[in-house]
Amino acid sequence: MIDVLEQIVYYRKQKDWSEYQLAEESGLTQSTISSWYRKNIIPSIPSLEKVCNAFGITLSQFFSTENDDFSLTPKQKELLQEAGHLTEEQLAALIAFFKTL
Repeated sequence: MIDVLEQIVYYRKQKDWSEYQLAEESGLTQSTISSWYRKNIIPSIPSLEKVCNAFGITLSQFFSTENDDFSLTPKQKELLQEAGHLTEEQLAALIAFFKTL
């Protein structure tokens, strides 16, 4: 079972973001994010969707485990992982490029 708060910390560290940066990227307030940890409460689904959008992942990816990789090839996994580090503009350019192939 996945600990939601630990998973958020994991993705925050992957991006090297503070709670403040996550708040800025997700559109949530920093006090909301901080309260999850202070009160040990799980974010609502709409809040978690905002967090996932900020990280560039889906809810499904957020809740996936090491054994649950959606049958992706190693190259597909690498592509998705790298795409998660792109800005919105870079991602849009990459998608446009793929459509030209």
